[in-house]
Amino acid sequence: MATKKKKSTSKKPPAKKTKPSTGLWMVKQEPETYSWDDFMRDGRTDWTGVRNFQARNNLKQMKVGDRVLFYHSGTGKCVVGIAEVAKAAYPDPTADDPQWVAVDIKPVKPLKEVLPLAAIRYTAKLANLPLIRQSQLSVMPLTKEEFDTIVAMGSGKKR
Repeated sequence: MATKKKKSTSKKPPAKKTKPSTGLWMVKQEPETYSWDDFMRDGRTDWTGVRNFQARNNLKQMKVGDRVLFYHSGTGKCVVGIAEVAKAAYPDPTADDPQWVAVDIKPVKPLKEVLPLAAIRYTAKLANLPLIRQSQLSVMPLTKEEFDTIVAMGSGKKR
């Protein structure tokens, strides 16, 4: 008895759903290399040199006008100010490979009180913050609640 051959159907795997951007971010920078004071003095900077795929994908999602928290990594380990995306993703001029991108950001204002990592770590509303869960990630998305909580804590207001 002959058996029927099944038709082969090539189904594409479901597309990965990316988390929609809230337009709120955090970037990390070692103050010995480029500090908030340097940033304020310059008035604007290109955010180049990112060589992590997840951070690169985050840069690609940034839009002009998005808000960005500026975090000093290394020495200090604290959120020091609020910035804004001034130019959306474009090819990183410091890279030989076109897959890498940069954005331009400009300072908005310093936080009234710098917010140390220790204070962030012990705030329940910030328990899922990528800064804590993925400490090596240099560009990360934030939820509105995370962003607002950090800004409120940095303004000296109790929340």
